[in-house]
Amino acid sequence: MDYTTKSCREFVTVLASNEPAPGGGGASALVAAIGTALGNMVGSLTVGKKKYADVEAEIIALQKKCDALQTELLDQVPADAEGFIPLANAYGIPKDDPDRPRIMEEATITACQVPMHIMELCCEAIDAIAVFAEKGSRLAVSDAGCGATIVKAALQAASLNVFINTKTLLNREVAEEMNAKCLTMLDVYGKKADGIFETVKAGFFK
Repeated sequence: MDYTTKSCREFVTVLASNEPAPGGGGASALVAAIGTALGNMVGSLTVGKKKYADVEAEIIALQKKCDALQTELLDQVPADAEGFIPLANAYGIPKDDPDRPRIMEEATITACQVPMHIMELCCEAIDAIAVFAEKGSRLAVSDAGCGATIVKAALQAASLNVFINTKTLLNREVAEEMNAKCLTMLDVYGKKADGIFETVKAGFFK
């Protein structure tokens, strides 16, 4: 089911229910799309203004990138739900079934893929928002700061949906490889998002 076609109220209601999906991954993707859109809005309020004519071409190109990011992030909401189905089914396999460990392992790795991709998209979004914050309309710079903060939260939230699964993997080499990639993204882009927030905030106290 494509939960992105539901209203905000409907999405929150099903999210709060005992349904297995959407969950943290899908919610992270939606939140990241919202944060990206906030940055993109700064671009919309910049283009066409004489004061920003020198950066207009760069901003327009960045907006196109963010349009694509928003679409892909929203696509991850149903993708995350679909990626969880094999794992949910695997939990129902009798524990004495000799195929259970293999099926569980495969399903767990599958369940990690979408949240990891959401994290990658969040990193791209933070890169874009950094430019909007630096070169976009000063009248909307707070929205760039909000966007960076929101996308950072989505980045962190998506990581937990990876770590809860890598913890149970029998193949520790694969698990540690995934963990390392996620931890690097958290470190590099968490700091970058924090930097955007602090720079924007500081500008209001000069």
